[in-house]
Amino acid sequence: MTPGGGRGPEGRGAAARLTGVGVGPGDPELVTLKAVRVLREADVVFVPVSAGGEPGYAEQIVRAHVDRPVQRLEFVLGDDPPGRETSWAAAARAVARAVGGGAWAAFATIGDPNLYSTFTYLARRLPPPVTVDTVPGITALQDLAARAGAVLAEGDQTLALLPFTAGPERLAAALDSFDTVVTYKGGRLLPQLRKVLADSGRLDQAVFGARLGLDGEQLGPLPDGPAPYLSTVITWRPA
Repeated sequence: MTPGGGRGPEGRGAAARLTGVGVGPGDPELVTLKAVRVLREADVVFVPVSAGGEPGYAEQIVRAHVDRPVQRLEFVLGDDPPGRETSWAAAARAVARAVGGGAWAAFATIGDPNLYSTFTYLARRLPPPVTVDTVPGITALQDLAARAGAVLAEGDQTLALLPFTAGPERLAAALDSFDTVVTYKGGRLLPQLRKVLADSGRLDQAVFGARLGLDGEQLGPLPDGPAPYLSTVITWRPA
């Protein structure tokens, strides 16, 4: 079967289907073989873009592996709940139209489709009888640990992952309870995150990464000021 030429084994002869495909944190080499196959065999490939329609990170990664047209779905980001809800509903309608005749669609998403992903908001708004499944992707926390040459957890150690947007109190509680703590979505709030880590005595045991595998990649200690949205911080309990 030629790339983009129709339905793969999961989709052939089946009902309307949407597969969320994790394409990793940014480096095109961190995309699984299964993800590439699904992106090539699905009838249509959707990619998320922010308001304005500029190519997003997921689209850049897809284009490194797949030479075929993609359809962009625009999503509203930031503190705009009504706008986000409207964009999720519009995207769900577009996907439903595309698979309405029993087609197979793939939706490419940064990282993993089941972890802080736009895909979950889209999938739960699809009308029946669309079947939804996912292809897991490598996450930013795994990539950052590998680049830092650090172990996330071993033996009976515990690990927590949370967005800093959940609030400094929840981060402080996680730092008190878990050996390794990973924080997402802390870019613009990084000065506040630094303070929580400093108050807990963990600032010196932290590593920071942003835009991993993309232009403008940052890796090292926490910067003093705000950072890009795609930021990850890992901190370990002092020995």
